[in-house]
Amino acid sequence: MRKYITAVSIAALAIGGVSAFSPGRANDIAAVATAPDPALQMAVAADSRPANDRARDRYRHPLQSLQFWGVRPGQVVVDLQPGGGYWTEILAPYLAKTGGSYVAGVADLDNPKLSAGAKADRARFEAKHADTAVYGRIRYAAFGPVAGPLAPPNSVDVILTAREIHNWIPAGFVDKAMKDCFAALKPGGVFAVEEHRAGPKTAALEASGQFTGYVSTKAVVDAAKKAGFVLDASSEINANPKDTKDYPFGVWTLPPSRDSAGSGHAALTTAQRARYDAIGESDRMTLRFRKPA
Repeated sequence: MRKYITAVSIAALAIGGVSAFSPGRANDIAAVATAPDPALQMAVAADSRPANDRARDRYRHPLQSLQFWGVRPGQVVVDLQPGGGYWTEILAPYLAKTGGSYVAGVADLDNPKLSAGAKADRARFEAKHADTAVYGRIRYAAFGPVAGPLAPPNSVDVILTAREIHNWIPAGFVDKAMKDCFAALKPGGVFAVEEHRAGPKTAALEASGQFTGYVSTKAVVDAAKKAGFVLDASSEINANPKDTKDYPFGVWTLPPSRDSAGSGHAALTTAQRARYDAIGESDRMTLRFRKPA
């Protein structure tokens, strides 16, 4: 896979596949290399997590990813566009038990163009995670193209975006989103990214006008740097070399979406569906950016 920045490897990391771009920062290396705290391990292993989420762990590597991003007890963590709550089910209980705070960056109800579907999705998310005995008191922040600040300036330890930047770019607010994140983070705070990673075949499809859901690593890095972030480290935790990135329904052909029919393409045959399912979830970049101290 193409790398846009030369990496310095950290040998024998328990989480595997990590490259650090700031080898002189021993505290960063230690945060990645040391074992996670027991509370985080328990949050990932909790039986209360939905079975469908736990089945996806082999593709999303939650413990290793959160360790790589440097999530620690007592932090304030913003989870942008949490969807069904994969990360919520881990982070909200974990932060509630360790004295931290989980903030969900959700649909902006003050946006006059917000769809009824987006409003309904937010309502479902809030209802699903309303049990304070399990999730603590989740805080909510409006996020979107016309939303106000995510949080008071310099108040957040980690902001996580998982597979959402590919939507920000065509919607035209990637620069605003990055600036909002930069403003909310404390100096030294982390902007954590998991995103479908584009390849040469993807670029050709995008050039033909097909929205694939994949994004080049360079596009993400350039957008983050434009907002003021420094690329601190990159990891291959969530890489998938089986992903050829050239599917009839873009990344949504693969699990978990498993799109199999749609406009402009013949419905997938049973054999095709089985072949795409065997690939698993997408090849993903896993990046850690930092707001300069």
